[in-house]
Amino acid sequence: MDKVVLITGVFGGIGYATARVFSNAGWRVIGVDRQVKEDDEGFLDYFIQKDISKAENIDTIFARIREKYSVLNCLVNNAALQVAKSILDTTADEWDLVFQSNVRSVFIAVKHAHDLLKKTKGSIVNVSSVHAYATSKNISAYAASKGALLAFTRSLALEFCDDSIRVNCVIPGAVNTNMLTDGLSRGHFGEESLEVMIDKLGMRHPVKRVGDPEDIGKLIFFLADNDQSSFITGQSFIADGGALAQLSTEV
Repeated sequence: MDKVVLITGVFGGIGYATARVFSNAGWRVIGVDRQVKEDDEGFLDYFIQKDISKAENIDTIFARIREKYSVLNCLVNNAALQVAKSILDTTADEWDLVFQSNVRSVFIAVKHAHDLLKKTKGSIVNVSSVHAYATSKNISAYAASKGALLAFTRSLALEFCDDSIRVNCVIPGAVNTNMLTDGLSRGHFGEESLEVMIDKLGMRHPVKRVGDPEDIGKLIFFLADNDQSSFITGQSFIADGGALAQLSTEV
């Protein structure tokens, strides 16, 4: 029987690259996103258009999955929302929406997925961010939510271990996605063209480039696949081109 993965935020840069990696490896991919990708290349076996910041939508997603599939081998919690505002300008509603999208949605999804993953001795991969470790101005809600996801990953791994469900976390750095380009538009990196800013940002990394979404997708797949990573759980894996290893004063 084909293995099945559910990926949230599937039409984001990392989400879609991850779907491609799983599909090319022979997995059936269920994708969830708020928006529809018009030029979908056919990597999805099943798509559900829902906003996971709303708890009732997650209920609906899993009800549909149970109707269509008898198994689930991996849940990839990738969907995320970023608000680029100062702490003083961020409203309580915006703060709550970021946490509903980035943290509460994961809490609800893993509760729904637990019995399906228990049957397959499956895995969960959460997608956090380097902002959980080192951040910048005007992104506090996002950074705080990604830090919370690290702690939640460890708790999940301990509680789900007796059911043979592994839980790990991927921590991407600067990856060439719409979220990165939207972030660069905050103006904190200058006023040059987007292409120039991305090149300059890449040169600040030890590897001299920003990440490609498929770099993260391949790491997610490695952690999802029991044939490759069966002895790994409760861990967080940084994929940032060496950025966090480097002193900021030496850039």
